Amino acid sequence: MINSAPIRSVLVCEQKQSEALQLRASLGNSADRDVLLENPDAIELSIEQIAGGNVFVVESDGLIVGFAAIVPRADGDSELDALFVEPEKWRHGIALMLITHCQDAARQRGSKTIYAIGNPHAKDFYSAVGFNLVGTTQTRFGVGLLFCLAVDCNHPRVNTSYAADRKTPPAQL
Repeated sequence: MINSAPIRSVLVCEQKQSEALQLRASLGNSADRDVLLENPDAIELSIEQIAGGNVFVVESDGLIVGFAAIVPRADGDSELDALFVEPEKWRHGIALMLITHCQDAARQRGSKTIYAIGNPHAKDFYSAVGFNLVGTTQTRFGVGLLFCLAVDCNHPRVNTSYAADRKTPPAQL
């Protein structure tokens, strides 16, 4: 478990390294594998997001082990546009650190809520780190779950049993 690690904005020169991490993390979910292999253009981290200061990375031993991106929405809130962690670092607290950082960044930008669109197989994860399921939305690859997280609380609630137990994520939180 990584209790703390430096979080910083990603550099433009780290775009390809971050995209490679995104691909490894995405292919780590068997439900995503085939559609991603058929649609490699889905793996993209734009220079505009990076240059805009909207992408944050966690490093461990000098290597990027996770990143998250938030983007502003027209309504003044924010959207979690990316959240990826190296598969061998899953359930080490990295995603939670990134979400907490994004929550702080969104708060500083005046957002009240962070929205996220997740795959159905990610429902337990998003619930465990404090997001609430508020609906569904159509995505390029099918139906996605729409989640929201208030940014005015001190930190997301965490179901630590999910982070600690790799084999049995909770069905309901």
